[in-house]
Parts: sequence; C-alpha cells; structure tokens
Amino acid sequence: MSEQPRDSSAPTLFTWEFASDPYPAYAWLRDHAPVHRTTLPSGVDAWLVTRYADARRALADPRLSKNPQRHSAAAHARGKVGIPGERRAELMTHLLNIDPPDHTRLRRLVSKAFTPRRVAAFAPRVRTLTDQLIDAFEERGEADLIHEFAFPLPIYAICDLLGVPREDQDDFRDWAGAMIRHGGGPRGGVARAVKRIRAYLGELIHRKRLELAERGEEEDGEDLISGLIRAGDHGEHLTENEAAAMAFILLFAGFETTVNLIGNGVYALLRHPEQRALMQRALEEGDERLLAAGVEELLRYDGPVEIATWRFATEPLTLAGQRIAEGEPVLVVLAAADRDPDRFAEPDVLDLTRRDNQHLGYGHGIHYCLGAPLARLEAQTAIATLLRRLPGLRLAEDPDDLRWRGGLIMRGLRTLPVTWNSADG
Repeated sequence: MSEQPRDSSAPTLFTWEFASDPYPAYAWLRDHAPVHRTTLPSGVDAWLVTRYADARRALADPRLSKNPQRHSAAAHARGKVGIPGERRAELMTHLLNIDPPDHTRLRRLVSKAFTPRRVAAFAPRVRTLTDQLIDAFEERGEADLIHEFAFPLPIYAICDLLGVPREDQDDFRDWAGAMIRHGGGPRGGVARAVKRIRAYLGELIHRKRLELAERGEEEDGEDLISGLIRAGDHGEHLTENEAAAMAFILLFAGFETTVNLIGNGVYALLRHPEQRALMQRALEEGDERLLAAGVEELLRYDGPVEIATWRFATEPLTLAGQRIAEGEPVLVVLAAADRDPDRFAEPDVLDLTRRDNQHLGYGHGIHYCLGAPLARLEAQTAIATLLRRLPGLRLAEDPDDLRWRGGLIMRGLRTLPVTWNSADG
C-alpha cells in the first residue's frame, strides 16, 4: 500500500463508540485527510474517500473495478473482502462484484423487475404487509421496530419479488437475520446462512425451470427468478450460478438497506420532534409531497449504507493528491460525503424540506442501486403508515443506550424499542 504520513490527531475508526456516531470523525477526515489510508478491522488496508466531489468521481471512475480479483495478492493475504461465504458458495458473479460488459448484461436483465410500472404494481402488496405487521403489535403499546417491523417488511417484499413461495419465506427471514447480525451472532454464522441460501436458491431455480417448461408462455407479473431463468434459456448466456448470485445479492442488498433506511429514518424523526410534526401534519392534510422529499433527506442525513462496496484500482491513480497503487482497495464513505458542507448547506441539520439534495445514499454511476425505487416505496409506505396509525410514537429507551450493528458497509440499529398509547391507533 502506498505510504501516507500518519497524523497522531487522527480519530480512531471502527470502534463501538465510532459506530454510534461516526460523523465527527468523518468531519475530521474531510478537513485533514480526505483520502485516508487506514487498516480495517479485517486486517485489510484501504483508502477512505470522504469528500463529496471526490466520492462522486470515484463512484463513476472506470479505473476503480468492482471485481475482487483485482485486489493485489499481497494485500488479499492480510484479510478478506466482500460478503463472508460468497466465494465458497459460488455466489461471486453478482452486480456488486463485476464490471462491464458482464455488469451491463446482468443489470439489463434484472432491471426489468424494477421498472416504474413494476414497482407501482407492487405498492398494494407493500401496504398490505405494512398494515399486517403493525396489526400484530398495535394493541400492545410497545414494540421493537427493527425486529418486528423494519426487518420483516423488506424480507417478505423481496421474497415476493424473487418468487420465493410464502411457505418458505420464514426460513429466508431466519437466514437473513443471521446475515445482518454480523458480530452479534455465532462465529461463522453469516457464512453458514449464505450456504443455506445458496442451497435453497439452487433447488428453487431447478423447480421453477421445470414449472416454466410446463407453462410455456411468459405470464404478466412473472417473478424475478423465473424471468432470469427464461432469459438464460432464451440465449442471454445466464448460468445457474449467475442466476443464484443475482437472486442472492438482491436479497442481501435489497433487504438490509431497507431495514436500515426505515430504522434510521424513524429514529431520526423521533430525535427531531419538530421535523416529525411537520411530516405528521402534511400526512394528516393528505399532502404526501413532503413524504418523498423527507425520505430523501433521511437517506442523506443518516443513510442505510455508510460505505459503498469495495472498489480496486486497476492501475496507479491519484485521488485528491493521494497516489493509489494498482490493486489497492478504495472505499467511498457515503455517510461522510453526504455531510460535506462544501456540497450541502448546514449538512448536520435534518431538514425534510431541503430542496437541493443530490445525495449519494444509493451511489452514483453504473453501480447506482438498482432496487432504489422499491426501497423508496417501502420506506415511504412504512414511515407514513407508522405516523398515521401510531401518532404518539416515542422512544422507549434513552438514545445513549441504543446500540448500532458493527460492520463496514451498512449502518443500522440493532434494536429500536418504541412505545405509544395503545388507543393511538
């Protein structure tokens, strides 16, 4: 790794205290070391990019590859990159790990599931799921909004989108839970969950291929796995490993980001009562324009993805004055970029009416999050329904007692205990 002078005043990163509030440390990095060399908890050395302008350029720079095979051999020996277990389970060939032209081909296939028409058609199912989840705890007057609401909603939604039968979706919920616990679960739990998901997806792809052979013609509203199989069978050169990897990454990236968007978003509103009241009044008046703008501000203010997924230099390059060698990892810190005062006025203030809000919460460039329209739909529906049905919603614990999940990429609460008067609804 290229040398960078060490600054003794640099903040300590990746501790539990840092996870609770990383923003002061990111502000220091933006001011003093906007492209900063650090050693990650895994032992891998990487460059952190923290300023908005640099982050936006890096996200779209073709010299920064998504392919982990670009990681230099010497650096790779010091620690692993990517999702635990994905290599062993043959799930590497997904959109987060590949470059054009394979990325272009696979993204074109999957993008059909996220057209505005398909997402709009999915809205009634999201509303039904949201109401069913709230029905289950409304009368109690208390709940953990992560485990009872923000977590199951996107799991069931993405399972429906993929075509996982309803009777199997609780298994997916269990496996997904093991994946997002990170350090909070048993050692090796993530890799075991990945292995179970891979085995299930292989079986499901086989079953759906048989069903498609019997059914023949394509049906309206066909699930995504069936669509991927049909595309492969029609000469799109899609292997079973690619189909399984695509389904896996949509599950992995498509549910945890939404869990955190809902959880972080509700938490931010509860910590900012004047902004929550503004949203609540708009909803009571039947004006949902603030809802869409508000979710964008929640994405910017404390978004679900703290650091964009791995990139590797394919050649020596210079970024904000720092020389980065071929094969070195570059991590774009979205959370830091979206609080950059050179880009956003009063960036540490939550303002649901913010107009100029070109945040990087879902990335930028060819790897912009494919499932963003669905995540926005789920977050808007979840937040609006909670505020309408439980107007007295409030935190049940001191914010200082809440814990954030450890992990490099995602940012989310372990729990979000809330209470309300059971007559609110």
